[in-house]
Amino acid sequence: MSKTTPDTARSSAVAADWALDPADTDACERLARTLCTGGHDRVDDPEWVAGARDAWEDLPLPLRRGVRRFRRHSGPHGTLVIGGLPVDRAALPATPSVPGSVQRRASIPAAMLTMVACGLGEPLAYRAEKSGALVQDVVPVPGQETFHGNAGSVPLSFHTENGFHPHPPDYVIFLCLRADHDGIAGMRVAGIRQALPLLTPPGRQALFAPEFITTPPPSFGPAAATGEPGVRPRPVLSGAVEDPDIRMAQLVTTPLTPRATAALTEFGRACEASARTLRLTPGDLVIIDNRVTVHGRTAFHPRYDGADRWLQRTYVTTDLRRSRDHRPNDGHILAR
Repeated sequence: MSKTTPDTARSSAVAADWALDPADTDACERLARTLCTGGHDRVDDPEWVAGARDAWEDLPLPLRRGVRRFRRHSGPHGTLVIGGLPVDRAALPATPSVPGSVQRRASIPAAMLTMVACGLGEPLAYRAEKSGALVQDVVPVPGQETFHGNAGSVPLSFHTENGFHPHPPDYVIFLCLRADHDGIAGMRVAGIRQALPLLTPPGRQALFAPEFITTPPPSFGPAAATGEPGVRPRPVLSGAVEDPDIRMAQLVTTPLTPRATAALTEFGRACEASARTLRLTPGDLVIIDNRVTVHGRTAFHPRYDGADRWLQRTYVTTDLRRSRDHRPNDGHILAR
C-alpha cells in the first residue's frame, strides 16, 4: 500500500490516509465480483451477508490489517480514509435522484462496503430509515436541497449517527462512487480526542451530565420532528473522562439547562476548531468511529444530470448481540 503523510492527505484530491496498491485493488475487485454472481445477489439477504463475511478473510492483507488496527484504536481523529477501492466506474448507472434510494442488488461497491463492515463487526440498519437497507445511497435529491440529511446539498451540521437510539452504530462507512461536479463537496469530521483539550473544565463537566435530549433525525421520517415519547435525557459525553464517547447531533440535540446550553455551544466551537474536511474521489472509503467522532458536510451544487455526487453508506456494530431485542429473527435490521 502507498503511504501519504497526514498533511499531504488533507491537501490532496484523494484525501486518503493511505491507498491500496493497484494489484490489491484488482484483487478486491475480483473478490467483490464473486459476490455479484450466482443465485444469491440480494444485499439484505442473510446468506449474502454471510458470503461477504467469509470473503472478508480473502481480501488483501494490507486492507485487513489497516481496518483491524483501526478497530482496536481509531487514532487521534477517529477516522480512516483508504483510497483505491474498486467501484466499477465504467459500469456505474446514473446517480440515483429519488428519495430513499438504496442498493438492494449486489454490486462491487456494495460488496466492498459489506466485506469491510464484516471486518469491523456486523452490518446494521434501522427499519425507520431508508427502509432498513444495509447499503444506502447518499445522493442529492431534486426539491430536497435544504433537507438536513443525506438527500440535501446545503451544509450538514455535526452529528453522530442515531445517537437517540439505544443501539447507535459503532462505525459508519462511506464509499465514494462519484464526486460532485465542482469538486467542492467536503465531508467534515471532528473527533473528541482533538476537541476535548479545547473545552473548559465546567464545559466538560456539563457535557457529562444527563441534561440533553436527542431526538431522531429527519431521515427517520416526519414523526422524527416531534421526537418519540419517553426519550430520556442523556449526556453528550460518557465513559472515560480522558477519552469519552459522544452522542450528539447539533440539529436534534436540545440542552435542558443553562449550563448545558453553554456547554453545547462550547463543544460546537471546539469541533469547528479541530475539524478536517475530506474531499473524496471515487474509490475512497471512509470509516468513521461513531463513538468518538462527529461528521457533517459542506454545501455543493448538484446538477441532477445523472453524474452527481454519489456515496454509499453502511452502519456497523461491534456487538450484534446487544441489540437482539430490537432485531426480529436475529437479523441485521433494528425494527424499533
